[in-house]
Amino acid sequence: MRSLSRTDLTELVVAAADAAREAGRLIEEVRASSTRGIAHKADSSPVTLADQRSDALLKTRLGRLLPAAGWLSEESVDDSSRMASEIVWVVDPLDGTKEFIEGVPQYAVAIGLLQRNEPILGIVHNPVTEEVFSAIRGEGASKNGQTVVIAENGAMLASRSEMKRGEFEPFSDWIIEPIGSIALKLALIASGHGAVTLSRGPKWEWDVCAGSLIVQEAGGRVSDMFGEPFRFNNAFPKVRGVLAGAPNAFEQTLTRLRDIGGSDRMAELAAPGT
Repeated sequence: MRSLSRTDLTELVVAAADAAREAGRLIEEVRASSTRGIAHKADSSPVTLADQRSDALLKTRLGRLLPAAGWLSEESVDDSSRMASEIVWVVDPLDGTKEFIEGVPQYAVAIGLLQRNEPILGIVHNPVTEEVFSAIRGEGASKNGQTVVIAENGAMLASRSEMKRGEFEPFSDWIIEPIGSIALKLALIASGHGAVTLSRGPKWEWDVCAGSLIVQEAGGRVSDMFGEPFRFNNAFPKVRGVLAGAPNAFEQTLTRLRDIGGSDRMAELAAPGT
């Protein structure tokens, strides 16, 4: 498959954002209905009818845009042939399923596109607020078509569940704001709503692929929690946590993370598939 040009990507980001909005409308239709079809996966994480309908729609819509591209999604059976693909969609059809179930308006549709394992396009859409954050590599980042830029401030965006586990206790000198979806947290960091976000445990590639590019294109820095760059499209598609933020906030937080290390959840990486 040929490399994608700037013109290709400009057209793709518009079409993919439209697909994200359509998926968002499906998600909101399920939320408004009496049947959400809540079930649990083997790892006990929840899945709903909204996750499944969004995934099916995105696989169809994005597949039409790039028929030869590989596919990696939270709600699709993984096909290892993606690893041989130069172009790969990396999708979370509903990031923040727990928030969706609880009625907390902090969930998102996340769409990333890789070329030779590097993100070149990213979209994060909040169906409740109708915000669409997007980025093309080398072209900057935007929110609803308006340029966004990273900001240094005293706020750290945090996972509710990780806060309950005490994983943010070493950061008590920050203003800690709990936000649901990690994809949404990354997009909010890119737009200056908070200076830094992190996770001290593993994250799936579809959680961070789109948002990581949006942060970078907004002028921020992003890495795993140890400061190492992400490499996507791995056989076991998890990364070693995440750290993203404005340059100074990123460096300050990375220094502290090197002292305190990862959470006990990092053991997941020693036993792929569990």
